[in-house]
Amino acid sequence: MTFTYSEFTTRNIGFVTEQQQQKLNDACVFVCGTGGMGGAAIQSLIRSGVGNLILADLDCFETSNLNRQVFANLRSLDHPKAEATRDQCLEINPEAKIDVFDASWTNAASELISKAAVVVNGTDNLAATLLLYRTARKLGRPVIDAYASPLPSVYVTRPGRPTPEERLRYPTTQTQWDAITDTQRSEAFFAEAVFVMLNSSSRHYIDLDLAAEVAAGRRSRMSFAPMVINTGALMAYEALGLLLDLPNSTDERGWFFNPYKAKIERPLPRPLAAILEPFVRRQLAGMIGSSDD
Repeated sequence: MTFTYSEFTTRNIGFVTEQQQQKLNDACVFVCGTGGMGGAAIQSLIRSGVGNLILADLDCFETSNLNRQVFANLRSLDHPKAEATRDQCLEINPEAKIDVFDASWTNAASELISKAAVVVNGTDNLAATLLLYRTARKLGRPVIDAYASPLPSVYVTRPGRPTPEERLRYPTTQTQWDAITDTQRSEAFFAEAVFVMLNSSSRHYIDLDLAAEVAAGRRSRMSFAPMVINTGALMAYEALGLLLDLPNSTDERGWFFNPYKAKIERPLPRPLAAILEPFVRRQLAGMIGSSDD
């Protein structure tokens, strides 16, 4: 069969105009982390007709990825994630221009981010996240991200707005991205977990004993396909909206989607959150302490 971009994207028209579709074809998005949420975002972006992608990931697909990562399959196991993702994307749109990087992306962060109109953070590595946000801020690029949460979530940090490092008060603001300690990683994860517990009903949909082990660093993060894939789709929606200059109310604090109650959960008003946060911190610290026993 003969591939043409116009036929490939013909059913997009109506959701977007032909002019907007061409704008997507010309656009470039940098996705750092091509596994769970990043991979799901990439799938929506490539199928939407985004014509230029920069993909970075330092890992290879493994069996435990099969439960949620859309580009993980028996053929891609043991293959570098970024390369395998690129190859499958080119089977969807063979005209797409896709550059891939492994851990070496950190050496070219400024160059890669400057080429992209939008950055999607799909990595759960704190050091890489700090480099991504700090560089994007210098270059005036928006970053789309999601919380480590049992419920799908999304937030958009536009140029000049507080980054997660700042608004969640990570203990890393005076530390170089490549000099982060294990203690700082744990404290940053704890700060994010407090925000999630405070501002969403996530605690009702997860095993809290296992969550405490994750927060204590004794267990890998739990991930579930519907949550991960929905989150990636939400991230892609935000990226497409930014590329097309569509109005949107998602800010750097973001929101959570509770599919069990068909409900959007937005962060509490800041004054109320400030009152409740110490109680949530003590509760989470107590859970972690109990799991240590």
